[in-house]
Amino acid sequence: QVQLVESGGGLVQAGGSLRLSCAASGRTLSGYDMSWFRQAPGKEREFVASVSRDGGSTYYAESVKGRFTISRDNAKNTGYLQMNSLKPEDTAVYYCKATRPAPGGPAYWGQGTQVTVSS
Repeated sequence: QVQLVESGGGLVQAGGSLRLSCAASGRTLSGYDMSWFRQAPGKEREFVASVSRDGGSTYYAESVKGRFTISRDNAKNTGYLQMNSLKPEDTAVYYCKATRPAPGGPAYWGQGTQVTVSS
């Protein structure tokens, strides 16, 4: 079992920045791909960004490319999402997810952290 706890959310003005953290416990995070998703009110949860186990490969949703950066520090068992140039449409609950990259591998979710961007 992997327990994930997100932090770093809050209220920020448009154009501002936030850095989300996802702290893992229970198992070492280095065995899992990490990703961030978000869910706005009345909308489905959507993919934001992902990073491979060794941090060598990253992927981003088109809507956040060039503004968000995903990273991880396996020594600290923590993942990050740096969010710059925030827009009101980035307002959502942000969730981190850890997935073991194997067929049928388990996936774990955090409880989410609220990000609100005011115009």
